[in-house]
Amino acid sequence: MEPLRGVRILDLTKVLAGPFATQLLGDFGADVIKVERPGEGDDTRAFGPPFVEGESTYFLSINRSKRSIALNLKSSAAVEVVKKIASSSDVLIENFRPGSLKKMGLDYASLHGQFSRLIYVSISGFGATGPDAPRPGYDLAVQGLSGIMSITGDPAGPPTKVGTSIADLVAGLYAVQGTLLALYAREKTGRGQFVDVSMLDGQISLLTFQGQKYLSTGAVPGRLGNQHPSICPYETFAAKDGYFNLAVGNDRLWAHFCEAVGRADLVSDVRFKTNPDRVRNHDALYGILSRVFKDRSAAEWIEKLEKAGVPAAPILPVDQVFSQPQVRARTMRVAVPHAKIANLEMAGVPVQLSDTPSHIRRGPPLLGEHTDEILAEAGLGPEDIACLRKDGAFD
Repeated sequence: MEPLRGVRILDLTKVLAGPFATQLLGDFGADVIKVERPGEGDDTRAFGPPFVEGESTYFLSINRSKRSIALNLKSSAAVEVVKKIASSSDVLIENFRPGSLKKMGLDYASLHGQFSRLIYVSISGFGATGPDAPRPGYDLAVQGLSGIMSITGDPAGPPTKVGTSIADLVAGLYAVQGTLLALYAREKTGRGQFVDVSMLDGQISLLTFQGQKYLSTGAVPGRLGNQHPSICPYETFAAKDGYFNLAVGNDRLWAHFCEAVGRADLVSDVRFKTNPDRVRNHDALYGILSRVFKDRSAAEWIEKLEKAGVPAAPILPVDQVFSQPQVRARTMRVAVPHAKIANLEMAGVPVQLSDTPSHIRRGPPLLGEHTDEILAEAGLGPEDIACLRKDGAFD
């Protein structure tokens, strides 16, 4: 049995951070009811190409394990339906701009007064407090504001964003964490609470040792490419036929590494005896090792280093990532049911529980696929649903 079975999530999120969070909760058994605009749906339904059978692959990637209801929140009748669903929900998750839902009576203060057990999770660019709270949050902007881009990329090149939307995705992960913490707290208190997740906060938390370097010493970290600021050698090297990654994380591994590459003399070189020595003399060491690695292929070096117990790995394109036996063994490539797409495969669930594992019961929904079903569960009969449709609450 999935650990979140019996938990109902009212999902008022769109685009990436919120849907990523609610998908993870749905994968572990929560009943996620995704509210979308009639006709258009979540913005990401139009993100593309590519599309498969008319469905955006962007949308598919973050919206399985949910049911979709199409409601026009400009309609007061539709808002009342949302409140009715909220009355039987455990968690409401939204990523509207702070304050946007207040005029509908769907903000935390309004709903908490009516439904004291409801947990209300808000994901935004800058959080619910502070001078920037009203600002819209976009991943690229937040990556820049957080300092992440200032430490990413080639030192001779421009600031570089992470290759995926890391600010959105981390906010989604923190939203899951906040949801679970609030559910656990409610078991003790009987009350829901407000969970405030900021994309900017999440990115700043990722600075870790880079941020602490500045806070403790005043030194501002910069871009180092694939070089590590505190460990050496710990970066990307070019072999005869391509690149590979090398991670010599301590002095013991350094000795094994030098033996493996036929440069035992480097162990006693005073410039490289300890990790701090190697960090200080990085450029000299990098030049020596770059010449060494040009003599063999990446695969040969990786095999040789792995036999010596030294961490080294290839740099794989995405197609090779999903074809790895390890990925299959960990069920990180899975078949998922879908109403239109016959052979839909997706990335799997990255958390494995021994007694209460995840179970992907639903594929990404079609727009409004479950509208009538959800309305009936909310106690509305066929005549009520017909009236709502006539009044423009949904298509």
